[in-house]
Amino acid sequence: MLSLHNSLTKKKEGFTPIEPGKVRMYVCGMTVYDYCHLGHARVMVVFDMVARWLRASGYQVTYVRNITDIDDKIIRRAAEKGESIRSLTDCFIAAMHEDAAALGVLRPDFEPRATDYVAQMQQIIDKLQKNGLAYVAANRDVCYSVRKFRGYGKLSGKSLDELRAGERVDVAADKHDPLDFVLWKHAREDEPAEAKWASPWGTGRPGWHIECSAMSSELLGEHFDIHGGGQDLQFPHHENEIAQSEGAHGHTFVNYWMHNGFVRVDDEKMSKSLGNFFTIREVLKKYDPEVVRFFILRAHYRSPLNYSDAHLDDARQALTRLYTALKNVPPTPATAVDWDESHAQRFKAAMDDDFNTAEAVAVLFELANEVNRSASGTLAGQLKALGGVLGLLERDPVAFLQGGGAGGDTGEAAAIEAQIAARAAAKKAKNYAEADRIRAELAARGIVLEDTAQGTTWRRA
Repeated sequence: MLSLHNSLTKKKEGFTPIEPGKVRMYVCGMTVYDYCHLGHARVMVVFDMVARWLRASGYQVTYVRNITDIDDKIIRRAAEKGESIRSLTDCFIAAMHEDAAALGVLRPDFEPRATDYVAQMQQIIDKLQKNGLAYVAANRDVCYSVRKFRGYGKLSGKSLDELRAGERVDVAADKHDPLDFVLWKHAREDEPAEAKWASPWGTGRPGWHIECSAMSSELLGEHFDIHGGGQDLQFPHHENEIAQSEGAHGHTFVNYWMHNGFVRVDDEKMSKSLGNFFTIREVLKKYDPEVVRFFILRAHYRSPLNYSDAHLDDARQALTRLYTALKNVPPTPATAVDWDESHAQRFKAAMDDDFNTAEAVAVLFELANEVNRSASGTLAGQLKALGGVLGLLERDPVAFLQGGGAGGDTGEAAAIEAQIAARAAAKKAKNYAEADRIRAELAARGIVLEDTAQGTTWRRA
């Protein structure tokens, strides 16, 4: 039986969906004012893995990951670039899709844009106001009255007194209480018309937190199974989502909350101010996308993930070992995993234990060792199929090994093949010094030659 760590209860629980055989899952996506970074990569890959495993386990999954396409940063960036908000967000949404596809991330079933759900947000705000949980502040913003919602703090474990002491509190004289947060922002004169919507409280735009309450309830219902996101969203964003949704609808919002761990760079928090901030596309200029995906998945999703060139190089070497096993022993064609096989059973046990990909990947290496020892095409097919469950090992092994981690170059590949042919000609002419010179020259460039009865093949070191 699948079990997962529920951030709400702070413990691992057996998973029971609201509707047998079906899972409804919502994940907080990106705010599209810039290119996606490594933290976004982890969110995308982790919850892609979760959706894949749920489907492999026989569940019918409805996966929603939203797009925030209106907020202060987006308005400022559009103004800086001298373009419309829609043009800016369309550009970065397209870039996000490119990055996600490169990492092997499947598209969610629904990918709602916040600006398409403003009417639903207003409906929830109206309910909150009628339920006595929202008010119009002195500056004409509509705010949520945190102290009137009895369950506030149950996800983050933070008490109102702790919060009142000043932790992450936006102090504003216009609010009834510094803890209160904005549901609807009254329009400012210097903001563009495309950032303004009519509402019962005057022209304005939604606050950040209300977006997800509206989009999730519209697409998944007022009560659904799993809500996920990065650990940084647990407070205040997800805490505020609970307050909004349960305050409006009067019942449980989500049964299971999942949060992936932070990404660090050389054991420091990733931030632009520290100069250690990397976008996905910057990393993919140096490393093969599957190496990055493998790097993310071989750590447990809740653990911190420490990015460094050394760790990516190690991930590349490890993934190379798996592909080498598949190259040396061509897999027997298989359409599905044989779940009765012992390695598959251990793989399943790991994944059912809070999506423990670290242990599941360890099983892949055990299986690769067995493939190397037995030269069994059947086991090689099993290795490829199990890797595919995680979105790994789906490429031609030779293409991966010759790509070497940064995509490869067809012109370079042709030049290498020409040198291999020249080496073969030198050996045939008994010019072994020339043959050795060519091998050494290629080795200096990180190209490893492997002589077999069928001829010479190559891969990158």
